[in-house]
Parts: sequence; structure tokens; C-alpha cells
Amino acid sequence: MQKALLTWYKAHGRHNLPWRNTRDAYHIYLSEIMLQQTQVKTVLERFYFPFLERFPTLQSIADAPLDDVLKMWEGLGYYTRARNLHHTALTCKGVLPSSPEELGGLKGIGKSTAHAICTFAYHQALPILDANVKRVLCRFFGLSTRDEKVLWSKAWELLDRDYPYEYNQAMMDLGSMICTSKKPLCSLCPLNTMCKGKKNPENYPLAIKKAKIPTKKYFALVIEKEGKIALIQRQERLLHGLWGFVQVNECPLNSYSLGTVTHTYSHFKIELHVVKTSLQVKVDGWFGVEELNDVALSTVDKKIIRLYQSTSVKKPYQLEAQRAQNGG
Repeated sequence: MQKALLTWYKAHGRHNLPWRNTRDAYHIYLSEIMLQQTQVKTVLERFYFPFLERFPTLQSIADAPLDDVLKMWEGLGYYTRARNLHHTALTCKGVLPSSPEELGGLKGIGKSTAHAICTFAYHQALPILDANVKRVLCRFFGLSTRDEKVLWSKAWELLDRDYPYEYNQAMMDLGSMICTSKKPLCSLCPLNTMCKGKKNPENYPLAIKKAKIPTKKYFALVIEKEGKIALIQRQERLLHGLWGFVQVNECPLNSYSLGTVTHTYSHFKIELHVVKTSLQVKVDGWFGVEELNDVALSTVDKKIIRLYQSTSVKKPYQLEAQRAQNGG
């Protein structure tokens, strides 16, 4: 199995990925964190190189305020990753440890990520268990469920201890390029003759039925004063540290509708009725339109800004709502 896999990887693997051409633990760590929830193409084209240009070392992240790190992460989503990256840089004082146990104790670094850093930066013989590798193992062994304990056992069983770097990269590429979740290319798989799940790959593992995601509805408040816009710095876990517009459950009196924006997160969808109001609320800062380019904003708050800048006619919200109820 190992021989077939490594032969395939030598011919078809993604050898040109920048984090595969470095031994810098920080560069490898950054790629692992970015790729946790984002496709390789997106990371390569828009985020990896600009982030490294701004923060060439882990120490440079430790030296920077969290706002600067969040700004460079802007648009990549799942901002907990950026906050954990900053926390880890501070905790380890800019130098990543080289043992999986120490790495696993740092915020945002799980067992598989710790193994990846140790394998790719320090060439330690450790298995990796990301989503692609889990799928390959489930199909290879005919496992219909993703039992973590069983999968770690199987991962250790198959690990090529002589060539752990190439083996782990090959397993990830196989899952990404051949053993895909939908329409796997079994005829091109180097493990085809050994795979127990090749006849019904869709059953290994069985798909988990996803519940319909709920829609949360709020009012986003655009508050102006002396040509500046009021923003708060979020404290909730999802967007902690990012700047954005005040959101409330009920529309303030004497508000003017600017329109509606929506955004879909992993577990819910948000629908924001954007209104301009003079309501006095506690905010954390006032920004001119040009200054907004320098603060870290979530995607949905950027949508609000674009809507605000493009809307010239502002209707009283209550009047608009009443007309909608009456059929226009």
C-alpha cells in the first residue's frame, strides 16, 4: 500500500505548494491553520503570501496588536483561527515547540495539526488525520462511521515510518484529488485493488444528514455624527475582535430603511435590515468612510457599508414595512 501510494504521489502530487517547499515551522503552521476551513486555491490566491509579507515570522505576530492580525485575516472567515494564531504567538514567544505534546497544548492546535507541523517541519514519524485522510481511511478499511479512536488506530497502522513526510502529503492529496467526497475517481486510485469501499464509496463513511440551518433576523444600525459612522468592537465568540455595526432585535423609532443584507455562516444564516437612525447607543468608535479601510470588518458588515454608500433614497422604515404588509 505504501509503495503504491508513494509512487502515485511522486508522479501526481502537488509538489509545488509553497508550504511543501519549506522547513519553516511557522510557514507550515500558518498553512495548516488557513487550510482548516478554506480551499487550497483560495488560500494560495488571496491570503497566504500577503499574510506572510505582513507577518514574516511568528514573532512579528506576537509583536502586533490583534486588530492588525484580524485585518490581514479579513475575508478568510472563521476568525477564531486568527485570534488563536495571535494567542499562540504570544504564548510561545514567537518560537513553536517541536514536540506534538507541547504543540497540542497551544490554543487552536489540535492533535492532527500538531502532528502535521512535527512531520513537515521536523520530519517526525506521526500520522495525520484531517478530513481528506479520514475519508481515505474509511473507504480503504470499509468503515461506515468516523470513529476517531478507530481512525487514529488505522492511521498509525498504515503510516510509512521511513517516509512520513511523503506519506502524509500523499494521503492528503489522494483525498483531495482522487478519493473525493462526491464522485471519487476510483479507477485512477493507486489503492484501488486494496480498497474495501470501492464498490460503494458513498457509504464510507455514511453521510451525516445536516439539519436545516436557522435564519436569525436583526436590525443593523447606521448611526452618523459629524460625517463619521458608529461601530462597536465585537465581544461574541464568532466575530470577537472585529468591528461592526450595532445589531438590535427591534427597529428604533424614526429610522430610515437602507435595505437588507444577508450572510450565511456554517451553522446559521443572518438577515439584517439596515436602518439609518439617530438612536443613542454605546459604541466603541467613530470612523470616516476612508478610515473603514484600516479596521478589521466581517463580510456582512462590509456588505452594510456597500449598501450604505450605494443607497441615496432612504425611506422611513415603519412606512416601508406597513406598505409591505399591505401588499405594496
